Amino acid sequence: MGTLRDLQFALQLKIEELRQRDALIDELELELDAKDDLIRRLQGELDRLRLSAPGISAANAGQQRASSLRVRRKALVTEPVTLEPKLVLQNLPISYSKSQESKRLIESALEENECLKYLDRDQMLCLVDSAHPITLKQGVCVVQEGDNGTQAYIVEEGKLEVTRAGQRLHIIEPGMMFEELALIHNHTCSTTVTAIPQRFRRGKDRDKREVDRALVNSRLWVMEGQVFQRVMQRSSLITITQSLHFLHSVTLLCVLPEDVLIKVSDALEESHYSDGDYIMRNGSPGDKLFILSQGQVKVLEKQSASEESMMVCVLSRGDCFGDRALQGDDMRSMSVLAAGDVTCLVIDKEFFQKVTRGLDDARKNPSNKTRSKAEEDGTVFGEMSLSSFQVLCNLGEGQYSHTQLVHLKSDPSCKFALKTIRKQAIQSPGQRERMLAEKHILMDLQSPFIVRLHCTFKDARFLYMLMEACEGADLWILLRERGSLEEDAVRFYAACVLEALSELHGKGIVHRDLKPENVLLDQRGYAKLTGFGCARKLGSLHRAWSFCGSVGYQPPEVILHQGHSLSADLWAVGMLLYELLNSSPLFSDSEQLKVYTAALKGTDELEFPKTISRTAAHLIKSLCRLNPTERLGQRNGVKDICKHLWFEGFDWEGLQKGTLTPPLIPNVSSIREHCTVQNTGPTEPKY
Repeated sequence: MGTLRDLQFALQLKIEELRQRDALIDELELELDAKDDLIRRLQGELDRLRLSAPGISAANAGQQRASSLRVRRKALVTEPVTLEPKLVLQNLPISYSKSQESKRLIESALEENECLKYLDRDQMLCLVDSAHPITLKQGVCVVQEGDNGTQAYIVEEGKLEVTRAGQRLHIIEPGMMFEELALIHNHTCSTTVTAIPQRFRRGKDRDKREVDRALVNSRLWVMEGQVFQRVMQRSSLITITQSLHFLHSVTLLCVLPEDVLIKVSDALEESHYSDGDYIMRNGSPGDKLFILSQGQVKVLEKQSASEESMMVCVLSRGDCFGDRALQGDDMRSMSVLAAGDVTCLVIDKEFFQKVTRGLDDARKNPSNKTRSKAEEDGTVFGEMSLSSFQVLCNLGEGQYSHTQLVHLKSDPSCKFALKTIRKQAIQSPGQRERMLAEKHILMDLQSPFIVRLHCTFKDARFLYMLMEACEGADLWILLRERGSLEEDAVRFYAACVLEALSELHGKGIVHRDLKPENVLLDQRGYAKLTGFGCARKLGSLHRAWSFCGSVGYQPPEVILHQGHSLSADLWAVGMLLYELLNSSPLFSDSEQLKVYTAALKGTDELEFPKTISRTAAHLIKSLCRLNPTERLGQRNGVKDICKHLWFEGFDWEGLQKGTLTPPLIPNVSSIREHCTVQNTGPTEPKY
């Protein structure tokens, strides 16, 4: 048996061998990445050669490469939700009495449901209490195909048959849940659910069984969609108000107004430390502020370099440290150690200074309102009417509108997109509120990366929005024709989108419907953001509560009605990157519920295809964190995303000045060739 020194020597040899093996693995992985990049470049070159080959149109070539038929997605838009926090917190959902056995059955059904198993304990118990019973006689339909679904059900007794178009699909047994999509949003039921006959069999004597002729009724527990949404909203409001209450107790922060405290709360990062851990060291860079949330810490200070550190004080919950960095000190003058288990809330110096500087600017210039470009345009277009325009062709159909390419009769080179909305289609107050919000938001935006609204018209039947014309189609068409895009092209389009979001988020506006269909290309090939039907300027608590957006692009907090902020757009940026790089959405299925379920699981455990590089995959996953406060860009906005390694070397200045060459110059003439020139003015939408 070897000596201890021999064993130590053998161990060192083994460690060195493992290090060499790791280095070799790293070299091989780099070589593999380089080959992947080469394959992508060659594939892109092959695509261009195919597109330029005689006899093959771009559309036909794209159809040959498309892995699946692309269908334009329509945004799901519900009535706007405006919450009164005090009323929501005070008014608990109605509770219905039930046995412990029934409670266990309902809770078990919720925990086993793929969408609802992510709820916390309090949310689960509140839903259990809110469920109310119904009894169905045999042959009675509880759900009819084509009806508006607003309730979810859990079976306690009896069995139910599920059919579609008269065809039997399956049987729902006791303990099972169905129609859970109604909790997320009202929908059109796709199946019919009917209670089926059953009979009791009695008698202990197997040879002399007597069949009880009485049929068994089905007993179900019902959960209302509106109640579920209110439970989730209330839970989020409790979390927000508790956080604000705590921050108000922090001496450094209590003087800040509530809207600033909300932004600070959203940017806080929770960090945990064990007994004896250094949280802050003397001489380290001072770039963060720490707020003690749980536990105690010891503050140590050196009087001179030769002396040992002496304990100055002990801090506890609500105390903060590192605040000297906010006053300009770049290096720490003290050390802080955890005394037991400690939880700290950490905020970046840069972010904190930004929000407080914005507060100072607002106080100095309370009425600093610039005249928007759209308002200036209004003086130019004010003397014009609908008869001033000639229609060239239809550009697209919306849920309540359609858009036409038009030009001025007096100047055919001056083209616009005219969006026509039928007044009769927007009867509810919520729909009218959205239309006004869209108009006001667009009027207030000034960015070369956002489609401009020049002016509006109206007559007895229609509303009209005269907008900037982008004749290069949209990224949805580009994906349909070319399949997945090269990484450099995706980087360019993503940068355009980020510039647009920088303008939006700087004004406290969340877009909520980012997708390839809403990214248009202008004549130069630059991308511009459109589709502001779901956009909302954030108000109270820096949150929006409506369920809206396109399936596959909605973040978990929208799906679960937890309230969402600007970070909802960050999730959508990640989804957009994936779809552009892979030609298909990350989350897609013919059943909406399966898409929502996949989104709630998140991206951490997903293996991305080889067509997506490691740095791109890292960026996508950083944007698509389940916790909104952990998403890249949540703290310092779009600036943090621009600094990601995937954008290394990108010419942001060239993009902003418009001197950067786009990856594709649209063939605008091909669009005009398909336009049928009309001799009349704008036409009404076809529904």
